[in-house]
Amino acid sequence: MLSQSLQQKLQLKQKLSPLQIQTIKLLELPALELDQRVRKELEENPVLETKSNEDETENNELSLSEYYGEDDSIPSYKLYVNHQSKDTKREFPTFSVKESFRQNLEAQLGFRTLSDRERKIALFVIGSLDDDGYLRREIETLRDDMAFRLGMEVQADEIENALSVIQEFDPPGVGARDLQECLLIQIRIKKSKPSVNLALTILENHFEEFTKKHYEKIISRLGITEDDLKEAINEILKLNPRPGGNVDDSYTDRAQQVVPDFILDLKDGELVLTLPRFSVPELRINRRYAEILLKAADQSTRESKEAATFVKQKLDSAKWFIEALRQRQNTLLNTMKAILEFQEEYFEEGDESKLKPMVLKNIAEKTGLDISTISRVVNSKYIQTHFGIYSLKYFFSEGLVTESGEEVSTREIKNILVESVNAEDKRKPLTDEELVGCLNERGYKVARRTVAKYREQLNLPIARLRKEI
Repeated sequence: MLSQSLQQKLQLKQKLSPLQIQTIKLLELPALELDQRVRKELEENPVLETKSNEDETENNELSLSEYYGEDDSIPSYKLYVNHQSKDTKREFPTFSVKESFRQNLEAQLGFRTLSDRERKIALFVIGSLDDDGYLRREIETLRDDMAFRLGMEVQADEIENALSVIQEFDPPGVGARDLQECLLIQIRIKKSKPSVNLALTILENHFEEFTKKHYEKIISRLGITEDDLKEAINEILKLNPRPGGNVDDSYTDRAQQVVPDFILDLKDGELVLTLPRFSVPELRINRRYAEILLKAADQSTRESKEAATFVKQKLDSAKWFIEALRQRQNTLLNTMKAILEFQEEYFEEGDESKLKPMVLKNIAEKTGLDISTISRVVNSKYIQTHFGIYSLKYFFSEGLVTESGEEVSTREIKNILVESVNAEDKRKPLTDEELVGCLNERGYKVARRTVAKYREQLNLPIARLRKEI
């Protein structure tokens, strides 16, 4: 006997409105990118226009209720938005991210006499370098990629030749395939002297012993004194293990200028938060195109209906864009105010020890916004304070509890770890267990595995690798 059953599933799917989608996209943009986005919208949407200072009358603003009925699904609101703070005369500082090392290498490549084929291969190799300046991809993999992407059948020796050219560029060590090659490239261009020559020998023939700090083996095998070894190691320590430079993960390879999204001042003991003045203009609906829609609505020809549809679409888009800008501004301010309230004691003085443990959820609860929204606000945003310019991400960290029951930021724990390692006897570096003891003495209850995790996050080697002679 066959049994049949009918199952009915009810699925609720949330569909984002165009306004919500627009707001989400704008929330993610820092100040300068927002400026570019607004200008792009002005270029692409003829219905949008800037509002000039002398044109302030309500008569020049457009009420879309003339075109959309009272029961229109889009809420009504004033169709312009002001992105500037009241203090319009105030200037703001900017700081720039230096030219990326890939751009620098491409510029140096321009001064070399190469065939078009050689130049294409070299440019591809430059584009394959990691952010720290290393080539960690196999030559055969590069050959396959060039065949696929460039349509070029390239021999391994051609790639090797291009790499040799790149390895002659500044900064020295760029294009190396591992740390040993990176350091060798740099030491070989140094002026010859006993300590440099010994450093070259160590890097060429005793690199494994050197990285493991088996100094006694090196002294024995080379028949040198401890002072000789110390001088050679000092030469090696002057070399750069990351020739690509300290590339900030929050930036792409193009040079960028950063404008703070918030300005925080301390006036008469009170924290005052403002949005900086920048070049995003006030926006409003262009009345002329609205009149086209009105006239077109009174006609019945196919062309007039198409024109009316086009203008209506542009009016919708402009209306959503203006409101999305308004919502972005309100969301940014509400989020930053919540952060200030949470970290008020810290922001008064900029004392890092007063920075409380804070995660996205804390601010989401204070503002009533989703964690994903807070994440978008925090990402790539900066605040100028009376003690420096900071990324909003800087203020977020997890927490630990001291023996007295007080919650402290993990950043405070990490600072103590750095202090302890800096103050240790380098002949007998502190083990993770001993670092736990240092923290316990100061009232912090931390497990050894936690210390190991924080040490790794701080790029601090294990005790054996911190040993010096």
